[in-house]
Amino acid sequence: MAAEITRVFDLLKFSLEQPKAEFISGKIKGKWLNYSTQDFCNAVDYLSRGLIKQGIGKGGRVAVMSHNRPEWNIADFAANQIGAYQIPLYPTLAEHDIQFILKDAEISIIFVADEEIYKKVKPCVDVVNPSIKIYSFSEIDGAESWTNLLEDGKASSEINLDEYRDKIEPEDILTLIYTSGTTGTPKGVMLTHHNLVANFVNSAVVMPEGVHKGLSFLPLSHIFERMIIYLYLFNHTAVYYAESMDTIVADIQQVKPNAFSTVPRLLEKVYDKIMEKGKSLTGIKKGIFFWSVALAEKYTLDAGAWYNFKLGIARKLVFKKWQEALGGEIVVIVSGGAALNPRLARIFWAAGMPVFEGYGLTETSPVITVNHFGGTMFGSVGEVIKGVEVKIAQDGEVLTRGHQVMKGYYNRPDLTDEAIDKEGWFHTGDIGELVEGRFLRITDRKKEMFKTAGGKYIAPQMLENKYKESIFIEQIMVLGENRKFPSALIVPNFETLKTWAGRKGITFTTNDEIIKNEQVLTKYTEVIEAASVGFGKWEQVKRFALLPKEWSIDGGELTPKLSLKRKVITEKNNAVIEKIYKDAENYKAPN
Repeated sequence: MAAEITRVFDLLKFSLEQPKAEFISGKIKGKWLNYSTQDFCNAVDYLSRGLIKQGIGKGGRVAVMSHNRPEWNIADFAANQIGAYQIPLYPTLAEHDIQFILKDAEISIIFVADEEIYKKVKPCVDVVNPSIKIYSFSEIDGAESWTNLLEDGKASSEINLDEYRDKIEPEDILTLIYTSGTTGTPKGVMLTHHNLVANFVNSAVVMPEGVHKGLSFLPLSHIFERMIIYLYLFNHTAVYYAESMDTIVADIQQVKPNAFSTVPRLLEKVYDKIMEKGKSLTGIKKGIFFWSVALAEKYTLDAGAWYNFKLGIARKLVFKKWQEALGGEIVVIVSGGAALNPRLARIFWAAGMPVFEGYGLTETSPVITVNHFGGTMFGSVGEVIKGVEVKIAQDGEVLTRGHQVMKGYYNRPDLTDEAIDKEGWFHTGDIGELVEGRFLRITDRKKEMFKTAGGKYIAPQMLENKYKESIFIEQIMVLGENRKFPSALIVPNFETLKTWAGRKGITFTTNDEIIKNEQVLTKYTEVIEAASVGFGKWEQVKRFALLPKEWSIDGGELTPKLSLKRKVITEKNNAVIEKIYKDAENYKAPN
């Protein structure tokens, strides 16, 4: 009889029914560390007992600040099966945010990955509360090793963990996740065992048969990837953590996963690199390549026999190599965190690697809707999952309620009341529409929409997603609140731009130099004008500035899920923005 799953840690007993030699594995410093199901479960129990010996029990606070690795999951399960709140911290958090969370969440113990993160956390602990204990997954000088807790727990078999497990109810808090957000102080989202269990059980529709290996590289600190890992375990899928984004191609080649989750930007980068290789081809090979891509752009789920015949040829001659670049055994790719370009989705589907886009927020555990086999619409974020309701408010905002909605914001009942109304509807802050009464389409963030000086509303994300279809654009932010017209800050795809410049005989030594070149500026004007076709005249970007450096999490311009921090980007580039509009003072806005 299959183990009943009502709390997240029930996944362990469930997994032991089909044990694996490689259950959760991680690549650390070039070497794979593999845990069998039994070894993993033993380590979880040892660590739980070790935590208990340190005075941690139900309601205790255990933080983890680490890159993806098996120990992250061991610490997670060890805390949640004794009723402690697990608090994930992004390794890229700023010092003031770390201090805020340590204090607000009243953390007692924190696990860190290595020396780099230890040196980041230790000064914060010293300021907030020197009694907070720090344990390191990697052996480092000056820090206590997490193996000390494992050994303590291993020697404490008299502690009956079932007594702790039995006291945990599905509605008890599993985790506090502090949303970095694009503005303001972090908010602690309280998610329960039931929130996550119901979410991964009802999101399992996205995982077809044949998914035996899953590769993970998005941060576990974000609820999207954490839920995906729980979903893999529920699906009896072995988990493999890539070492880093720098090694992702080699790790995919080695693991040959059947599935991975990603954000659209990474798929865009894969596509851009493939297209660059295609452009370097010559003769008939180049012709076949671009014929295949053009065919893929027209992909539909109900294409006729003649189209599928041509697609079969394209897959054998071109797309088979695309598949091999991603390990050759992909069954499904799950995309979230931002809008996926429908054209890109069609191309990957045509190439034999279906991409399922979903939608949700930290506050919704996270999945609200997801595309899946038998229920997919390109350009939408899919169908509402079982047990969840969605409705569109009069102003276009997406509202949702159901098992996925958080318990509330920790220590902030005022913000909880703002987010969840008296009828239980959570206000997402996103603008959207229901297509055919079943597929949700997100058009923009409510707070990110702005009005021009002429009174016209602009939805920047919709424009940005269209402009980013160009291989010349790496990142873009559309702005123009209370201005005569929309403008944009653009970070070029410098790899593509430099290749193009080489063909044009344009010489340069730095990024600063190339973005000032008149031919380059003319090229970007053409790119923007071509992508603007189809938008209203008042929506179209009329002026832009090229920037020499990519926005990043470390630079403070991106959130950990790679969303733009618009306020930060605006402040950092205020002089550039003012120059855009000063140079265009005589510009007459369109009607």
